[in-house]
Amino acid sequence: MMNKYFLLNILFFIFSVNAMAQFQDSIPVDLAELDTFATDSLETDSISNELLQIDDDLNSVFSDRMDSLLHSWEVQNRFNFDSSEVVFNSYPTNISDSVYMERLKDIEQVIDLSYNQVVKRYIQMYTEKKRDLVEVMLGLSAYYFPIFEETLDKYDMPLEIKYLAIIESALNPTARSRAGANGLWQFMYGTAKNMKLEITSFVDERRDPIKATDAAARYLERLYDIYGDWHLAIAAYNCGPGNVNRAIRRSGGKTNYWEIYYRLPRETRGYVPAFIAATYTFEHYKEHNLVPRYPDIPLSVDTVMISDYLHFDQVVANLAIDKEQLRALNPMYRRDVIPAKANKPYPLVLPNSVMLDFVEKDTTVLAYEREKYFPNNTLIDPTTSSGGYFTPVDIKGKEKVLYTVKSGDNVGFISSWFHVRASDLRYWNNINRDIIRVGQKLAVYVPEGQKARYEKINSMSFAEKQASIGKTVKPAEPKKVEPLDPNYVYHTVRSGDTIWDIAKQYAGISSDDIMKLNNLSNDRGLYVGQKLKIKRKG
Repeated sequence: MMNKYFLLNILFFIFSVNAMAQFQDSIPVDLAELDTFATDSLETDSISNELLQIDDDLNSVFSDRMDSLLHSWEVQNRFNFDSSEVVFNSYPTNISDSVYMERLKDIEQVIDLSYNQVVKRYIQMYTEKKRDLVEVMLGLSAYYFPIFEETLDKYDMPLEIKYLAIIESALNPTARSRAGANGLWQFMYGTAKNMKLEITSFVDERRDPIKATDAAARYLERLYDIYGDWHLAIAAYNCGPGNVNRAIRRSGGKTNYWEIYYRLPRETRGYVPAFIAATYTFEHYKEHNLVPRYPDIPLSVDTVMISDYLHFDQVVANLAIDKEQLRALNPMYRRDVIPAKANKPYPLVLPNSVMLDFVEKDTTVLAYEREKYFPNNTLIDPTTSSGGYFTPVDIKGKEKVLYTVKSGDNVGFISSWFHVRASDLRYWNNINRDIIRVGQKLAVYVPEGQKARYEKINSMSFAEKQASIGKTVKPAEPKKVEPLDPNYVYHTVRSGDTIWDIAKQYAGISSDDIMKLNNLSNDRGLYVGQKLKIKRKG
């Protein structure tokens, strides 16, 4: 008997994971020139005559990544760009500030939709520069937004919060950031576990549209309870309450988002403006001749609960569905395996066209080559499979140790000191190409009861750490000290410093000057004790 988990009309496609490195990592708004707000906020008590720095190439990183998504295999193959749908080659440009203001004012809103030059830049990016991708997201929104709205209504939250998923993931349930955030709502591992989402080697509920949306709503509700302001709650969702609290403290206790704008982490500054711009675009897309694009895949689906181990290959071999479509409809399963048991069933989403076939053949499907996929009726350890992917050992029954990366460390050294596989260390911390940086904190999972022993590694010297695994270290050659260049001042980075804070200490020096001179792209390149060259003036 079919037990429905949910009914919805859904369309789905998988963006390139590497391309979608989380919008939260990709919106720089720092920088070179000063420009005034075009207008005040629409609120009567809003800021007036505030100054914002506007970058001429404000959206370059964000824009490049959106291009990567649009030209990915998944988008190009799942969406029919040569269909008979209406396509507008012309669209309005040079829209006046007063028109943008009036349209924002017309939107029924609980969250303040402020308008200024930063917001305007993002509106222009959505409505003029990235029209194809916006049309794809408009098509997806017809299916995801009802899920979001139902959940937001359940928690009595503003329905416009649904637009946050546009900024977070471009409505891609498998989006993964460089920092390890995952899913439609881009949860980090720790936050997801705190919100009771299941994450194992086989299942990641951050990718489940219903459960992840419920967790996001509960988390945002907590943040709003802390700040009593949706702008601050949204900013905290991106960078964490600690960074927002620090920005408030550094600004002398101010709690208006725009007044603490430059105290926030650089990547967070564009987050609220991008949210406001997304809200505007999705509410007024018709005025910009934007037309939703729909994918060339079946839209009508249903769900059946599975109570035994099931591999996607078993389904594909017995039903008229291909594996890519099955993966697209069931993004929460990481290894093509549903690890269901009688006391813990899991949902399987299928097109309506094959659902009845599955119900009639479910016994046959589950029995198909069962010994191959589940020998002795056990789950296969995915780390031993030949599938070209890697799944780390499960962290259940282990304890977490935070290790701070030191100068000279690398992934191989650290994994050997903690007696874990390098591949596990990479997975736990989303390390790409073995790149780690001094001062970075890495999560390492060690056997239960041995946490205190492994925590001591943090305070050991390099030689001591090598000795702990039976290796000796040759004495280092005396290091040549480069003479300081008298044409520069050398600033030593302290805890909490940002490039913008440092630039304020030197007359006539901008944050861009410091970044160019020291080959930095953002604040993330800073570490305590680092010497930055500052050009002497005069």
